[in-house]
Amino acid sequence: MSQPQSAAEAEMASLIVEALNLEGVEPTEIDPAAPLFGKGLGLDSIDALELALEISKRYGVQMKSDDENNREIFASLASLTAHVMATRPA
Repeated sequence: MSQPQSAAEAEMASLIVEALNLEGVEPTEIDPAAPLFGKGLGLDSIDALELALEISKRYGVQMKSDDENNREIFASLASLTAHVMATRPA
């Protein structure tokens, strides 16, 4: 692991593993800087939709499939966590 997870990243990692039923993946194993898609966790667009739904339910953050920033938002655990923490309702 290249960098330790923050408390918020650990919470988001747990949400990812639970929401997507990732077998054999421990939330603590997800490197905050590693890609979530492709070579990283290997997620796909369906996973992104499921994840967006869970994030909406848990954090009240609406994520749009046509958002031009999705590639950056979903780039890594760190970027996804930062986006959700910055945009969730108080």
